[in-house]
Amino acid sequence: MSTTMEVTNKYVALKSHIDGSKPQESDFELKTATLRLSSEPGSGSGSGSGSEDVVLKNLYVSIDPYQINRMKTVSSTQKLVSSAERITPGQTISAHGIGKVVASKNPEFKKDDLVVGLINWEEYTIVKGGNTLRKLDPMGFPLSYHLGVLGLSGLTAYVGFFEVCKPKKGEKVFVSAACGSVGNLVGQYAKLFGCHVVGCAGTKQKVELLKGKLGFDDAFNYKEETDLKSTLKRYFPDGIDIYFDNVGGKMLEASVANMNPFGRIAVCGVISEYTTKEGRGAPEIIDVVYKRLKVQGFLVVDYLKSMDDFISTTSNYLKDGKIHVIEDISNGVESIPSAFVGLFHGDNVGKKVVKVGEE
Repeated sequence: MSTTMEVTNKYVALKSHIDGSKPQESDFELKTATLRLSSEPGSGSGSGSGSEDVVLKNLYVSIDPYQINRMKTVSSTQKLVSSAERITPGQTISAHGIGKVVASKNPEFKKDDLVVGLINWEEYTIVKGGNTLRKLDPMGFPLSYHLGVLGLSGLTAYVGFFEVCKPKKGEKVFVSAACGSVGNLVGQYAKLFGCHVVGCAGTKQKVELLKGKLGFDDAFNYKEETDLKSTLKRYFPDGIDIYFDNVGGKMLEASVANMNPFGRIAVCGVISEYTTKEGRGAPEIIDVVYKRLKVQGFLVVDYLKSMDDFISTTSNYLKDGKIHVIEDISNGVESIPSAFVGLFHGDNVGKKVVKVGEE
């Protein structure tokens, strides 16, 4: 039996491409469109909705800094993976999120199912074919956890640390952007594994959070340091074995200078270089050679096979109170631009999520 209804769908669109600067709220616009939501084959919102399309009411959307590269006129990232394709101004912006099925002709999904996957910065999304979605079992945890600690941010931290860095107990670990969605979890995994962990962040409050609630051995405010190489030497007098890099730039340069022989560097993000060419680092490649360092960039999409192991391990840690969840949640689709812009000013603490709708 088909179901049909009309809704006014609010969505966030890019006004024009963002090149060479940090994003501003004025770069975005809140638009509305009337959607005819139907499970009837061939009906939908006017753009060829098919018989296996899934209609979602969006509940939560993940806010992630890599999206800025999709908003540029040209970025080398745009042709490398499908999730990094360039965004067209005026069109909806895809992102990872959680929704509730309103209607479906896909046998994999039925009305009221909770799903996680690729949705849009909007209140309702029609997912073509439903193949970018999977059913979500909340397992008794808040839904937002499944975008952060139990979602792709958590998986990124887990595989980056355990599979890319291949830690050994007692090793010395440095984490940049350590209060971010990935960094805070890397540090917690490293401590649970038996490593010595130091993180950096951009405010006194974040530093105290790292050393307090999150259990890092030490932390510092990089904005208060004028010589990062000397700073890292002070915090790691015996050198760094593992550097989990979320920022790139001068911090990567300083870390390479302080790495121990056979050290490992997981390059997860380069937020310091996303919006400007200034401050780019120039690591001493001779150090990489003679210290026999492993420097590896990675994308979480290459490690989805580890999802089950990650979920099992992390959910047990959560149930036992061994991992602390740090979330930063805004409300309403209209708050998405400010939430996104805030990432580039260090406003968020932990995983940034926008709650778009009520379950």
